[in-house]
Amino acid sequence: MKIALDAMGGDFAPDSTIQGAGLAAKELPEGASIVIIGQQRVIEDKLTEYQISDARIEVVDAPEIIEMGEHPTKALSQKPNASIPVGFGLLKKGEINAFAGAGNTGAMHVGAMFTVKTIEGIIRPGIAGFIPKENGGFGVIMDVGANADCKPDVLLQFGQIASLYAHHVFAIDNPKIGLMNLGEEEQKGTLLTQAAHQLFKIKKDLNFVGNIEGRDLFNDKADVIVCDGFTGNVILKMAESFYDMLQSRKIKDSFFDRFNYEAIGGSPILGVNGNVVIGHGVSSPFAIKNMLLLSLKMAESNIHLKIKEKIEE
Repeated sequence: MKIALDAMGGDFAPDSTIQGAGLAAKELPEGASIVIIGQQRVIEDKLTEYQISDARIEVVDAPEIIEMGEHPTKALSQKPNASIPVGFGLLKKGEINAFAGAGNTGAMHVGAMFTVKTIEGIIRPGIAGFIPKENGGFGVIMDVGANADCKPDVLLQFGQIASLYAHHVFAIDNPKIGLMNLGEEEQKGTLLTQAAHQLFKIKKDLNFVGNIEGRDLFNDKADVIVCDGFTGNVILKMAESFYDMLQSRKIKDSFFDRFNYEAIGGSPILGVNGNVVIGHGVSSPFAIKNMLLLSLKMAESNIHLKIKEKIEE
């Protein structure tokens, strides 16, 4: 099992990425390894600087760098030897089992869609986020930024995909799916949510519990929360701000500690032919470590194949 990392992606790369890879290597199960992709000389120097020597870490040279602010499509076409396109090339060939990066989010998303490509039958791939639950687990929220505007059938498919993720990666049996809305009654909401609600009602193989409101995010009413990417991104960023505010006020709480983005490490792109995880641009070594371990968990569950099988049905 090989998990690849874009060493050059992120505000604090390559220092944070190399240190994070070193931390993750210590927690890998037998048979798993990390492939670090980027400028080989730089990576090797950093491995030496941080005294990281592990047989389960290998380096793949990618001499070019896609910067955080570059246009995704142009960068991918003009810099084919950068770490992101090289990583997706390896994923497409099956030489790695997952690819993670905290660099240019647009380039990661576009690279996933046009290199490993969208699973046939998927209308739009989406980015999944994670919401801490009061019961100690995590819920899945989708989409959190890839698709600001959606149609009802896209929301329905988000529910299917995220439910499979919750079941196979988080081991939640028969996940409860809730549609984010401004009221519980099915006639409430926008034209989008009203139409999506009706589609969910007739989809008998999904455990749809109806509309949920913002106050239901952290309780056990729904394991999967479905919304468009605009709404999901606002929710995710607001949740992250809770942690920042408590930290600034020196308030310690075990539940709110789980709002720290570092605890999960990244957000998976679901609906493409491979396991892809996008990390936060400001990812610390601890966040990089958890992003790699999340990627490993996804690869072990073969979640992209589970999604493909379900869509083919």
